Amino acid sequence: MQITFYGAVRQVTGSMHLLTTANDKVLLDCGLFQGHRRESALLNKKMPVNAAGLTNVVLSHAHIDHSGRLPLLVRNGFAGRIISTRATADACEYLLADSAHIQESDADYLNYKTLRSYLSSLEEKKLRKLGIKKNRGGIKKYLKKDGHRIDSQRILELMAKFDLEIVQPLYTAADAQHAISAFDGRPYRRPVTVGKDTRVTFYDAGHILGSAVSIVKVKEGGRRFTIGFTGDLGRFDKPIIRDPTLSFGEGDTNLDLLIMESTYGDRTHEPIVDLRPHLAEVVNQTYDRGGTLLIPSFAFGRTQELLYILHELYNERKVPRMPVYVDSPLATNITKVFGEHPEVYDRETHKTFLEKGQNPFSFPQIHFTQSVDESIALTRDPTPHIVLSASGMCESGRILHHLRYKMHDPKNTILVVGYMARNTLGRRILEEGEKYEQNGRRGDAPLLRVLNKQYPLKAHVIRLGGFSAHGDKNEMMRFLTKSNLRIKKIAVVHGEEEQSLAFADHLRDRGFNAMVPEPGETLTLK
Repeated sequence: MQITFYGAVRQVTGSMHLLTTANDKVLLDCGLFQGHRRESALLNKKMPVNAAGLTNVVLSHAHIDHSGRLPLLVRNGFAGRIISTRATADACEYLLADSAHIQESDADYLNYKTLRSYLSSLEEKKLRKLGIKKNRGGIKKYLKKDGHRIDSQRILELMAKFDLEIVQPLYTAADAQHAISAFDGRPYRRPVTVGKDTRVTFYDAGHILGSAVSIVKVKEGGRRFTIGFTGDLGRFDKPIIRDPTLSFGEGDTNLDLLIMESTYGDRTHEPIVDLRPHLAEVVNQTYDRGGTLLIPSFAFGRTQELLYILHELYNERKVPRMPVYVDSPLATNITKVFGEHPEVYDRETHKTFLEKGQNPFSFPQIHFTQSVDESIALTRDPTPHIVLSASGMCESGRILHHLRYKMHDPKNTILVVGYMARNTLGRRILEEGEKYEQNGRRGDAPLLRVLNKQYPLKAHVIRLGGFSAHGDKNEMMRFLTKSNLRIKKIAVVHGEEEQSLAFADHLRDRGFNAMVPEPGETLTLK
C-alpha cells in the first residue's frame, strides 16, 4: 500500500494525503491552500487526484485548510462519502457554505476591478452610450447597486460584451451544498468501513470541536497495515474540549506509519494557566486607554474559547464588563454548533458552567452582530468594547473593516491569539507591530495596506501565544511518549519547512524513525 503526500507538506495549509490500497483510494483531508492570493489560487485549482476514482474521504476536522476543497472535489466527480465525526459534519455545514460565499465574492470583486479598469480606459463618447459618466465615481456607481453591492449580473454581461476574461469562483454555494450532502458523521471510538478491508476509528485530537486522530486499518495481500493521522493535535488542559487521546483502543496501537503535524515543531507556548491573567491584563489596559480591543479570531474554536474565558473573567469581576461583539455570522452559527455538542466537553466545562445551568458561550454583555449595517456602526463606535471578528489571519471578512477604522489609533489594541501564516495580512500586522513595540513606539508607525489603502499601525499589537489550538513541540512529544502508541515510522507534515525539519530532527534525536516528505512524494509500506 502507498501514501502520497499532496498538501500541507513543508507548509501549513492545503492538507491532503492519498492512501492507496489494492482495492481503494481513500483521501485523508481535502484542504484549501491559504496565503498569497495568486499562489494559493493556482494551487487550489490544481486538484492532484482523480476525484471520480476516490472511494471515500476521511476528514480530520472542519478547519478550511483541511476541508475547504471538498466542494471542488465533489464538483469534479467525487461520489463517495466524507467520513468525519458528527461535530465536524455539523460545523462543515456552515464553514463550507461560508467558504463558497468567499470564493464567489472574491471572483465578483476581481471581475469588478477588471471591468472598472477597462471602462476607465474608454473614450467619453463610448461611455455615454452606456449611460456612464466619464469619471471614477460614475463608473463605480454604474457597476454597483443599492449604493455599495457589486452588480454581478451587469458586470458579467458587460465583460462578455467586451470579450474580457471572466474570473470564475473556485466553487459555488451549490457545490458546497452537494459536498455537505455527502457527509457521514460518526462517533468517536467506533470503527467505520471506508473501503474494502479498510476501516477508520476516530479518537479525540483536542484541537477543535470534533477534531480527530484517525487510525486507519487495512488488510492487503494477506498483510495488515495500520496508519495513524493526527490531523491537527491540540493542547493539554485547555478549556471546553477533551485533551488529545493518550489511551487508544486495543488493536489500534501498533502503527506502521503516523502522519503527524508540526505547526509548532520547534516552538513552545505559554503555559495554559497563564492565559486568563494575561488576557485580563490586556483587557484592562485597553479599557484604561478608552480603546477597543480588536481580536482577529477564527470563527471555529478560537472565538468560542475566548468567549468561554471572557465569561469566566466577567463572572469573577477580573475585568470591566464592557460589551463583547462577535462580528461574524459564521462565528455565530459555529457557536450554536458548540452548544449542540456538550457530549464532547471536558469535565471542567461541565463543572464550571453546565452543572450551574449556564451556557459557556452566552452572558449579558455578549452581542452577536448579524447585518452589515450593524457591523458598519460598530466600526465607528468610540466607546470601549471588545470585538471578535473573522478571518483569523486577516485575509478577508469584516475584520478588515475594523482594522482600517481602528489600527491608526494608539488607544486601541490588536490582540493576536493564533497562528498567522506567511504572506497573510495577519502575519504582517504581527511582525510590524511587534517590531514597533520593541523600538519603544518611536518614529513613524509602520504602514500597512488594508482594502487597497495604506494605514499607519499605531494600535498596540500584542500576541498571546497560549491560545493556540495546536500543541507545541513539548505537547506533541507528550502525545508520542505518554500514549500507548507504538510507531514504526513518522511522516512529519503540516508545518512551515523549518518547523517540520526541526521537529523531525528532534524526533530522531529521541529514537523515532522520522522523515519529512516532499510535496507529491509517495511512501510505500511493505
